[in-house]
Amino acid sequence: MALHARRGVGSAKVFGLDIRPFERGARLDLDRLDAGITERAEAAFSFLERLVATPSTVGNEDEAQVIVEHELKRLGFEVERLSIPEGIGNDPLAGVPQTSYAGRHDVIGRLGNGDGPSLLLNGHVDVVPAEQPDLWASPPFEPRRDGDRLFGRGAGDMKGGFAMAMLAMDALMAADPGAIDGSFLFASVIEEECTGNGTLAAARAGVLADAVILPEPTGLDLLMAGVGILWLDVVVTGWSAHAEAADRAVNPVDLSLRIVERLRGLEREMNTLIEPAMGGVAHPYNVNIGTFRSGDWPSSVPAAATLRIRVGHPSAWSAEEAEARVRAAILSAGEDEPWLRDHPPAVRASGFKAGGYALAVDHPLAERMAASHEAAHGARPRAKPLASTTDARIYLNDFEVPALCYGPIAHDIHGIDESVELSSIVAGARTLARFICTWYADPPENR
Repeated sequence: MALHARRGVGSAKVFGLDIRPFERGARLDLDRLDAGITERAEAAFSFLERLVATPSTVGNEDEAQVIVEHELKRLGFEVERLSIPEGIGNDPLAGVPQTSYAGRHDVIGRLGNGDGPSLLLNGHVDVVPAEQPDLWASPPFEPRRDGDRLFGRGAGDMKGGFAMAMLAMDALMAADPGAIDGSFLFASVIEEECTGNGTLAAARAGVLADAVILPEPTGLDLLMAGVGILWLDVVVTGWSAHAEAADRAVNPVDLSLRIVERLRGLEREMNTLIEPAMGGVAHPYNVNIGTFRSGDWPSSVPAAATLRIRVGHPSAWSAEEAEARVRAAILSAGEDEPWLRDHPPAVRASGFKAGGYALAVDHPLAERMAASHEAAHGARPRAKPLASTTDARIYLNDFEVPALCYGPIAHDIHGIDESVELSSIVAGARTLARFICTWYADPPENR
């Protein structure tokens, strides 16, 4: 495709891109753009507070999606709701659904003329539950500001990224209503935290573009790679009895500890296999016992125990190979425990079946985002991996669309007193607005 470059005068170039493409006489006034971001920041923070006040845990995303839908319409997007097929769990790329998809949907916004280059922003509206709310400094779904921080479940992961993206678009469209010379899409998806099926459904429906940016909380760095992720449920059966006969019963809690020991051995083995894409991460592959449930009475030996586990694994392992290796580790506990040998635990997939992914650090998309950050802030961002996953993997692995994450600075995501730095939302919006400008003003040759 022919380039439609609108270059400024003299500056360093990256893959043919001026990192200061609109300076000195270019049609977009960067001072006006940045002033517009500053002027609109408080409105973006208020939007974020409304989102955080909405407990959009898995299965309860609709109210938050309505808020996103209204904001997209305010910015001039054409908006549609995309239903998630109930049978998506049968898709070979899908994770195991957590609940029915009835009444649940993605929200898709479209802007532009449909011709020329295209760009997609993808964000997930679902959040993880807020464990032990009594340990929080304030209720997790009552957003609280303290200095530069906004606290609340989902403030960092990743509703702050929604605010950053909306702020960038709001200011950009005010500064230059014709900046989108092509197609611009925004996908607000569900179930990123457990399956990725929301993004998969959107991609299957054709919601794709030349490239994808996900405003996840990356600390204003470029997030380029992630590990494979597998969720499994492990059900261990024992032999129940009154506690006075506990010495003659078989306690599944004790058996579960044996299994955890074997899983720790697998974890140690995996971390001898660190791949180049995980460079700089000392311990990228983690086995996490996320929930453990057993018994219903202190004076009874329980009949069964259920462990819900999350395994991060090397990208070289397919989801099928990873599951086979984890199953083998679990069953190996029977080698020195006759009960487990004769009564093997039941193991079933329960969510993520995600492969690892990586975008090359010198990919033009990464270089362009790095150049946009440098133009806004005077320094290059880091390119780094994550010992977890994002929906970027779906675009990269399954649809051959380049994707990366870039977003604000967050603290304690998935933890107590989760928060986002408000100033980083503004800083990220400055980068993203510049990136969007250059994407359409100077489309990459290899898109």
